[in-house]
Amino acid sequence: MYIHSALQLGREMPVPEWLESLLATAFFAICRTHGDATRSECNMYCLDCKSEAFCFYCRSSRHKDHQVIQIRRSSYHDVVRVAEIQKVLDISGVQTYVINSARVLFLNERPQPKSAKGVAHICETCGRTLLDPFRFCSLGCKLVGIKRNGDASFTIEAKNEEIMERRREENQEQEQEALHESSQQEDIYPVTPPPPPTSSARRRKGIPHRAPFGS
Repeated sequence: MYIHSALQLGREMPVPEWLESLLATAFFAICRTHGDATRSECNMYCLDCKSEAFCFYCRSSRHKDHQVIQIRRSSYHDVVRVAEIQKVLDISGVQTYVINSARVLFLNERPQPKSAKGVAHICETCGRTLLDPFRFCSLGCKLVGIKRNGDASFTIEAKNEEIMERRREENQEQEQEALHESSQQEDIYPVTPPPPPTSSARRRKGIPHRAPFGS
């Protein structure tokens, strides 16, 4: 698994402290404390405690006021809902899927046969075929990509800064286009100077005088 190689890499890039622990956690074991209960699967993870998985009942008793995400299963692989994970993690670049009417993404790389030739989109880390033009197939592969190349991030602040920078560039481009269009219009329709001001006082016509009558 690529997650194991990721754990051995340096920590220069901004990665949340809990992420590597989350990706290495085994889920869906039966809770040792609540094994006889109906919802005893350990499918939850606490971002504050950064420890092992726990069940629904452990959450109520030990993690009541903590940040907790729920892990789900798809084809025997762990997934997390986009609506949950995107609140705490920048997931841009990771392929998402719609499963049971919910958009999810995979935690770790999934083994697959070698990609066929002519595939349009593949994971930059493991080479898995992707449905859409994303860079990675899972959070684990994005983690490896970040530590290899440093050209992506998991921090939401970095994503917000990137969005703001993109907006500033778009505004500058729009201003430049507006100035360019304005200069072109001035070339096509040159502005003629206004006529010189004239005196408001008009000359009064002279009063005609009749010739004197003969005597």
